[in-house]
Amino acid sequence: MDRRLLILWFTIFIDLIGFTLFIPVVPYFAGAIGASDAVVMLSAALFSIMVFMCSPIWGSVSDRYGRRPVIMVSILISLLSYVVFAHATTIFLLFLSRFLTGIGSGNIAAAQAYISDITPPKDRAKRIGLIVGASFGMSFAVGPAIGGYIFHHFGGIGSVGYFAVGLCLLNLLGVAFVLPESNTSPDTTRAINFKPFSSTFKSLRDLRFRDLFLIGFVYITAFSMMNVSITFLWMQRYHLTVDQTGLMFSAVGLLSAFSQGALVHVFNRLWGERRMLVRGCVMVGLGLAAMPFVPVGDRANVAYDAAGRMIPLDLSLAFVLMSLVPMILLSMGNACLNPSLVSILSRKADAKEQGAVMGQNQGFGSLGRVVGPVMAGPLYVMGQSLPFVVGGTIMLGTLWLIFNYLRTNYTPLEVAPSSAD
Repeated sequence: MDRRLLILWFTIFIDLIGFTLFIPVVPYFAGAIGASDAVVMLSAALFSIMVFMCSPIWGSVSDRYGRRPVIMVSILISLLSYVVFAHATTIFLLFLSRFLTGIGSGNIAAAQAYISDITPPKDRAKRIGLIVGASFGMSFAVGPAIGGYIFHHFGGIGSVGYFAVGLCLLNLLGVAFVLPESNTSPDTTRAINFKPFSSTFKSLRDLRFRDLFLIGFVYITAFSMMNVSITFLWMQRYHLTVDQTGLMFSAVGLLSAFSQGALVHVFNRLWGERRMLVRGCVMVGLGLAAMPFVPVGDRANVAYDAAGRMIPLDLSLAFVLMSLVPMILLSMGNACLNPSLVSILSRKADAKEQGAVMGQNQGFGSLGRVVGPVMAGPLYVMGQSLPFVVGGTIMLGTLWLIFNYLRTNYTPLEVAPSSAD
């Protein structure tokens, strides 16, 4: 593999680790500092608000000054955020760490623009699926499991935070000494986007991108409703421990990594972008809606010791296999949707606006990660299944937007003629 792509993969992986490493940890940790379930979900929303606000800024800065400096500065900010998290003993420090992590994670837009810089249009869906999608999958495969294990066996939250600091240092060294600049003709006259809210909604006026941004927004909103709720569902309905929760997320991540790394090219060749968008939407919708309907089975029979503490139950093969059904649907749906959306966006964007467009797309995704937790909190209180059912329903409802876009605004990928033609 091109070493530039390897460094980019690791950069995005570290950014996403900032989200996944703490997924099984924060509910337990937050209880120790007096934070409610709703406050935990709000901390996730704060993280996403900052990604939303900073992604367009990082993207436009990378168009003007280059991708490499943006990536390096954001890694340093992420490193600082993990130091704060390692010493978070109050709700204020928890929120401060999430605030800083969100600022640093905005560099995914610059990394996506880097991939577009060095990749011909016909190969972008494959490379974006391999680099961005596989990073997402692997971060879920190892992040929650590592976070839960370190938290449980190696000194709690401080050890988890400093493990993330070490990863950031490795990433910074790789970018500094291995990653060259891809934006060799930066546009020094390009204005830096310091108005993420107005620019995000203003971008909806651009008919090249409007429907794609909206599809991505709904997709991320629905997915994040599941993301912030599933840990509580596994803990409270299925009585999973922090280690078991990490293992379940690892299964999700491995499936996603396999789908994004190995199946994107197969789906693209067999179905093409049009069918990938439609079938991806259906699979994600069905997978989300099915999540809370895995039978509880023998996990309903909980025993307690003399001190009133729950005696952990082993993960049964039947429970794991039934849980895999919606996970497989989600991972295959993600492998269809995300690479197709980003590939079409990069193809419609001019060379000088790749960073800005990727930043706007990342901004809409981050806005979805704000709206999703805000919706999921009250829905979960009303019924544990509601965030999943509502998320799946609105995802399936997005089909009308996809069909409308394919009918009115979609431009097929132009295939270059072979030398024999």
